[in-house]
Amino acid sequence: MTRHQHMELQAIIRKSPLLTAVLDHWNHVALPDAWLAAGAIAQTVWNHAFAMPPTHGIGDIDIVYFDGDDLSEEAEAGHAVRIGSLFAALPVRIDVKNEARVHLWYEEKFGRPIRPYASTPAAIATFPTTATAIGIRPSHDGPEVCGPETCGLEICAPFGLADLLSLVVRANKSQITREIFERKVNRWRALWPGLTIERWDR
Repeated sequence: MTRHQHMELQAIIRKSPLLTAVLDHWNHVALPDAWLAAGAIAQTVWNHAFAMPPTHGIGDIDIVYFDGDDLSEEAEAGHAVRIGSLFAALPVRIDVKNEARVHLWYEEKFGRPIRPYASTPAAIATFPTTATAIGIRPSHDGPEVCGPETCGLEICAPFGLADLLSLVVRANKSQITREIFERKVNRWRALWPGLTIERWDR
């Protein structure tokens, strides 16, 4: 990830009313090792590139965190309710997941077990595509410290930003199946027909 890529992504994110609404109140999220992650970031970049409305195709915003001290479903659900209420005015759902407990339910949902993650960035590195394997968060404590328009972003991008900014969708095969990948890209192809989608078997 180059400085130019970092600044380009940051400029795009700062134009998104959805993502800035969350990032500018990040201190209220108050979860360990928390990141705004995955599809909403990529889809924001795609909407910017194709001159589409900033909310086009975005059904939810993922907030992922890591709390190995409380793996209970109840705690995760409680955080989801609390954070959902913080951003109730947004036209999308806020999805909150404790990545420390994903291995407890993954096999039942997807048909095969996975090892426990060691951190949120380790989980992000398994997300289904190179473009959506990304997390962002303010690099300071929040807008009270640096101001909504000047806060820098910390970026977790295990595959870099080249595919994301070049509008390329490429499978990250570390965990997902071909079926999951193709289901996702079929939806994305309909919503963002200008994307370059690399075949699973390439």
